[in-house]
Amino acid sequence: MAPGGVHVNDSRTVGLVQLRVKGVCVLVSSGCEDRGMVMCDYFAASGDAVAVRVLDQPGGPDPATFDVVPLKGIDPVVAMAQLEAILTGCTYDEASERPRAGQLFSSPDAASAFIVSVSDTLQEALASATHVSLAEAAGPWSETDELRQGGITSGTGLDVLVLLAALAGRARPAGLRLYCWWAL
Repeated sequence: MAPGGVHVNDSRTVGLVQLRVKGVCVLVSSGCEDRGMVMCDYFAASGDAVAVRVLDQPGGPDPATFDVVPLKGIDPVVAMAQLEAILTGCTYDEASERPRAGQLFSSPDAASAFIVSVSDTLQEALASATHVSLAEAAGPWSETDELRQGGITSGTGLDVLVLLAALAGRARPAGLRLYCWWAL
């Protein structure tokens, strides 16, 4: 089990992925043989109920309706808590225990997609970050096991951080919160 109570077990022979988010275990059909195909579309919504309705749309959040940053494999639980710890100077445990950090808003019985929240603390840290602070964070963040295993370099990490910071910056004045549509 990874820090923060997240466990992902990829079984290629069975075609199931077990995802454990804050003690809730869900099994989903992988639908592919490539672990890198996990879709993590980060988006801004006016509230939890609106965010969960994204599950009713095929393919996740519609860019015509939502401000969306599509990212493959940047998970909303472990990677976001690690990022929050780096940006804010807190520990990983503190970041992962904050309200809304990796909170599952959709049913754990969902077949293939979930809605997970981004903490308000991380959203504010991203919205307030300068390019210099994002560049400083990109190195340590890209060196975490999860990102390193995904082939994320410091340069790619910075690109991701710039996109997430821009999303958070656009969401803040509109009073929107950040979420992730996680799907296989």
